[in-house]
Amino acid sequence: MRSLRTGLSLAALFTGAVMLFAAPAAHAADTPLRDLAAAKGKVIGTAVTGSKLTGTYGDIAGSQFSSLTPGNAMKWETVEPTQGSFNWAEADQIVAFAQAHNQQVRGHTLVWHSQNPSWLTNGTWTSAQLSSLLQNHISTEVGRYKGKITAWDVVNEPFNEDGTYRSTLWYNGLGANYIAQALTWAHAADPAAKLYINDYNVEGVNAKSTALYNLVKSLKAAGVPIDGVGLQAHLILGQVPATLQQNIQRFADLGVDVAITELDVRMALPADSTKLAQQKADFKSVMAACVAVARCVNVTVWGFTDSDSWVDSTFPGYGAATPYDANYAPKPAYYGLSEALGGTTTTPPTGACSATYSVGSQWNTGFTGQVTIACSGASLSSWKASWTYGAGQQITQAWNATCTQSGTAVSCANASYNGTVPDGGSVSFGFNASWSGSNPVPVVTLG
Repeated sequence: MRSLRTGLSLAALFTGAVMLFAAPAAHAADTPLRDLAAAKGKVIGTAVTGSKLTGTYGDIAGSQFSSLTPGNAMKWETVEPTQGSFNWAEADQIVAFAQAHNQQVRGHTLVWHSQNPSWLTNGTWTSAQLSSLLQNHISTEVGRYKGKITAWDVVNEPFNEDGTYRSTLWYNGLGANYIAQALTWAHAADPAAKLYINDYNVEGVNAKSTALYNLVKSLKAAGVPIDGVGLQAHLILGQVPATLQQNIQRFADLGVDVAITELDVRMALPADSTKLAQQKADFKSVMAACVAVARCVNVTVWGFTDSDSWVDSTFPGYGAATPYDANYAPKPAYYGLSEALGGTTTTPPTGACSATYSVGSQWNTGFTGQVTIACSGASLSSWKASWTYGAGQQITQAWNATCTQSGTAVSCANASYNGTVPDGGSVSFGFNASWSGSNPVPVVTLG
């Protein structure tokens, strides 16, 4: 299929080289974030998906972070999808990974209005039945991981924006006392675990955070076991509350710990250098606010890579919300976290990756082509090369890549074994294609 056919033969190669982008090499600061955080007496964490804890994803999760939060694996719909039937597979996987990497685990979450199984939400329960279900769930889950979970987000998102209690299965069925009950049951199941109430839009001083403040104050006064508050910090670019540190401090002054539990900073897409610089400043200011308060103990990012973020599917048109891009390269935001923790980072070199499209042999009905992706001062952990044909060429076969063509548009992605292009290295893939009349060299882009 690749031999020179009779008819038109070309001794020379048709070649087109296109510089694709400038990017930092996919390496992190000299000192991992977890070590920098430890030096400040802090813990830095990330939410994770258990099935992804291998390869580069697992390497970064294990080396950069000192705490893991299961993104979904410990929520009620996951662990008890059918009443009395439990599925601990992913949760166990994450806990085992954390133990193997000397990491804490932050349990998330025991009592929430969302991601509950249908048998629970569609049931008709008396208050006594609902109380029994909740106590059994908490006792079973916390008890299973007794001694393995450092902190639990026991109650998640109990308030409306105006500071009133959210209308939920739990509030409507048990009243506001469900919060104290849940904390009490969790403490009984694992007295050593730190117990938190977690919510969003409570990062600055406002009606919602004041309601949380007053609740914690009353729980403390009543002797209910409450160890901390979680400020989720799902933020919008450039909108870190000016009162963040003040708010952290006022909770600390109540005698509880504070954790930033779900930090991400979303931006309108596409990302550009200006937005990424602002995002770096935002991550840095959140971390700095935590560093400044002794009882702010943990900053957890809600997924460390843009490929594992909830933002894109939840907020259409927004994304790029985490410290690493989809190819696992650290973004400026990563260095913002590092700098706030006192890290001296090695400025990554400015470099580029390029694609060279060439025609190796050509005959009257077809040709053999090749694309070589090479990096200098940059690197890739996966790649996709795309181009548009201008003269009706049609790919018929490809090797060392998965290629698809729709009309004139061609897209070729790496195979499972050749996604990595190191600084100073290259990979190539080839293809056969048909042509008629002319065969102009297309412009290749990499995404």
